[in-house]
Amino acid sequence: MATLGAYAFFLGAIVGSFLNVVIHRYPLGESIVFPPSHCPLCNYKIRPWDNVPIISYLLLLGRCRSCRSPITLRYPLIELGNGLFYLAIYLNTGVSWLFPLVAAVVSSLLVLIYIDLDIQILPDVIDLPGIVLGLGIGALSSSLPTGTLTLSESVIDAALGAALGGGVLLFIALVYQRLRGIEGMGMGDVKMMAMIGAVTGWRFVLPVLLLSSIAGTVVAIPSAIRSRHGMQLALPFGVFLGLGTLAVMFFGDRLTEWYTLLTYGPSLPS
Repeated sequence: MATLGAYAFFLGAIVGSFLNVVIHRYPLGESIVFPPSHCPLCNYKIRPWDNVPIISYLLLLGRCRSCRSPITLRYPLIELGNGLFYLAIYLNTGVSWLFPLVAAVVSSLLVLIYIDLDIQILPDVIDLPGIVLGLGIGALSSSLPTGTLTLSESVIDAALGAALGGGVLLFIALVYQRLRGIEGMGMGDVKMMAMIGAVTGWRFVLPVLLLSSIAGTVVAIPSAIRSRHGMQLALPFGVFLGLGTLAVMFFGDRLTEWYTLLTYGPSLPS
């Protein structure tokens, strides 16, 4: 089991290296396949031994071998984070068809978070296939182990989650635009929320939205105070949707316990 867990971690780190390519190149409109990995400053072609996830960054002391320019810390952090997520998924699902589906969703969320952070766009090529992944998770989760992961429990649950998630944000976006005359939320957020609802099921759509809104508000208020745009400052809501979803997927049971404790207090002995 320990060996398989190590394999899951290393697989996640390798995929994380590819995620870095997608996150860097998509905003630039570049191919994610060609040219091969290279330094964005000096175009030095990165050799295989300099492209080992996490380890190469440490050995190179975070600098390009050729021009010695700094390599952003985001690269090893995404590799490490994706590796840890894959390990956590394996510990809950074991070796099953559910593992690659949940892993693909988590990696997709990481890409959506960082691309939205960089250019405030949530690509359809990522969130729309994510809805299909959610339906697949719903189809498998009733017959395969899910551990403590919060996932849709059936295809119907996933479909209802997608409809509710996308529908709620679409309604909010239309009402805001009607009242203010400006777009307050893009359709990318709507599609991403449909993906999230398909993955977590309809019961966890509102908890994800609540967590995301709280996190967004905590960041928005001080940012708005410092910005000349004030409360009109636009924040990438997809970042908070992604973080809220990861929190619910991996800590949904614990969050539910905390919410119950805060709302109703500790249970009294009968």
